[in-house]
Amino acid sequence: MTCQSGNSPERDIEIIFFAVIIYKFNLIMGGVMNIRHFFFYLTPLIFFFFTYSFPLLPQDSLNCRFVGNWPFGPSLAVAHDAERNLVFCASGGGVYILNIANPQNPIKVSERLHSLDMVQGVFYLNQKLYLAANKTGLEIWDVSNPSFPSQLGSFNTPGMAYDIFVSNSYAYIADGSSGLWIIDVSNPSSPRVVGSYDTPGTASGIFIFGSYAYVADWTAGLRIIDISNPSSPYEVGSYDTPGLASDVFVSGSYAYVADYNSGLRIIDISNPSSPYEVGSYDTPGLASDVFVSGSYAYVADFHFGLRIIDISNPSSPYEVGFCIPPGYASGLLVSGSYAYLANYQGGFRIIDASNPSSPSEVGFYATPNDAFDVFISGSYAYLADWNAGLRIINIANPSLPYEVGFFDTPGQARGVFVLGSYAYVADNQSGLRIIDISNPSSPFEVGSYDTPGYAFDVFVLGSYAYLADYHAGLRIIDVSNPSSPFEVGSYDTPGWAWDIFVSNSYAYVADGDSGLRIIDISNPSSPREVGFYDTPGRATGVFVSDPYAYVADGDSGFRIIDISNPSSPYQIGFYDTPADNYKVFVSSHLAYTIDGGNLRIIDIANPSSPYQIGYYNTPGYARGIFVSDSFSYVADGNAGLQIYQFLGSGIKERLMSNAKRPTPEIYPNPASSFFVIPSSLLIKEIKIFDASGKLIKEIALSSSNQPKISLKEIRSGLYILKIKARDKEFTQKLIIR
Repeated sequence: MTCQSGNSPERDIEIIFFAVIIYKFNLIMGGVMNIRHFFFYLTPLIFFFFTYSFPLLPQDSLNCRFVGNWPFGPSLAVAHDAERNLVFCASGGGVYILNIANPQNPIKVSERLHSLDMVQGVFYLNQKLYLAANKTGLEIWDVSNPSFPSQLGSFNTPGMAYDIFVSNSYAYIADGSSGLWIIDVSNPSSPRVVGSYDTPGTASGIFIFGSYAYVADWTAGLRIIDISNPSSPYEVGSYDTPGLASDVFVSGSYAYVADYNSGLRIIDISNPSSPYEVGSYDTPGLASDVFVSGSYAYVADFHFGLRIIDISNPSSPYEVGFCIPPGYASGLLVSGSYAYLANYQGGFRIIDASNPSSPSEVGFYATPNDAFDVFISGSYAYLADWNAGLRIINIANPSLPYEVGFFDTPGQARGVFVLGSYAYVADNQSGLRIIDISNPSSPFEVGSYDTPGYAFDVFVLGSYAYLADYHAGLRIIDVSNPSSPFEVGSYDTPGWAWDIFVSNSYAYVADGDSGLRIIDISNPSSPREVGFYDTPGRATGVFVSDPYAYVADGDSGFRIIDISNPSSPYQIGFYDTPADNYKVFVSSHLAYTIDGGNLRIIDIANPSSPYQIGYYNTPGYARGIFVSDSFSYVADGNAGLQIYQFLGSGIKERLMSNAKRPTPEIYPNPASSFFVIPSSLLIKEIKIFDASGKLIKEIALSSSNQPKISLKEIRSGLYILKIKARDKEFTQKLIIR
């Protein structure tokens, strides 16, 4: 028996298509990609290539600081406090604490647990919650008062923390390419590393049983590590599974491996030095997590939901039942008669498995989805959150934002504009949705208009809503009566309309491969193109501040177009950003751009010569930006809303010299054995300081303009570089792994 799936056949085909692409690419890349990587960076696919083919930037420049976040997104992992009927659901970069005393109606207790990165794994023990938080590593939270969780401590592991298991005052972390890390957490406020073992693959899952750590090591299968002496762990045995070992559960003499594309593998570990496979069951999907209870193995099988496998005879396992709720099963645990699923975009699902042959969903909690756009009005941030519709976040205290209301639009919310008491949502295939937000805690739809294309963005001015409707170009909707909007005019641009900005009597459309289009809208019923500038890249974002249009131009960076004569626009300046430039917002003399999923800040005081003065590597994949006062609000994909502040060039940690020359960037960063400064500046001297300010290394150079610096004998950690070029000095951060 199956639960009703929330996915259309077309959607399932799309997911399978992406899975095949990423699996094949993973083989080409040598199998570096983990199932959790897949989940987080599924859309868009380009982020996968960016993240795993190129080194990451350091987290931030010295003049751009993190302020706060509302980091919630798709659900990946779950932990359980049976005594208090609580579930901890990892959602993007946060954790929801839910009361499940009534499984039919989970109730939110708190959303105050915010991490600095994506929460990949959670483990609950003795009123403490331990997080595997991607690049941030380990976080420890006190949840004795579930309404007000508080952070106790953290430890920044060198890799990407994907999973965690806590036993006997030690936290064991599956740390991606850095293998197994063992952290002493006896003093939660000051965790410290005691040992590590660098597995040959990508450590993705971890289970502790007795004196051994069992590591699901992706392409390297199952690794068995002796941890009887935590300060000196060593491998005693291994078994190379045929698929990609994503997670592992140990019960008795067997290790049960969720082997991704090869389903469930059952490994006899009675002799840890010589494990061998005794049985397997090839699930129909992508086995990403496994939990064993009694005679059954419960498998989170991605788009094929929950699979229940009878393992009473380990050599001959067979499926007895399954349930496919909406979403993509990525994490689970079983307690009593219930299976609790972290179902990615499908949120948190509760499955009654009291009859294993006929499991059924009894309750769910809808988690947020994928933040595409953000608009600030008053004390609220309005998020266009893809499948989760419109989310309304109170930002009166930007260091601790919280959600006050939401409205689940019928399509995929991509763009949002707020004017007066209404939020106008560009809802992809469902066109324009008009939401009454006069009471932010109880928004409701008052009207809609289904455009012929895919509504990507919206701009409202006066009585009209202007939509960038992708292949259907510009659509002009009369919204003077919000309950009955209607189209008054349109202009079919030659490309694909991604973004729109309206100023005076013109609509400026970022038209994909057709660049910037300028449309005269003085007569809304008969708009006409008066000019265009065909940018070299793919125009996906536009912001106008007369007399210039600022264009995010994909792989061709950031473009500044003079529009003082709309019939004859021309480029006056550009900045070649390192990655694909997607969106832009201009405030004063600064342009805030979304570039390769990160925030970049560009000085445009001289439009003919823009240059970068700050950046921040966000935890998700940034898609939207809004600047208000001194704060940058970033719609950060599956990491929800992130808030940053640019501190300017007049502070102690400024990046710019008085001559306003660009800061030399470091490549790669994080680094391991060396780094390079690819700059046209003539570098004379580099000093490396540790976090305490101690000088670690000093390098004198003979005016090299691209020095390669060895990092041998320097331990992993955070370092500050002072770089001298001629009479100029710069400061930069470097992470060594």
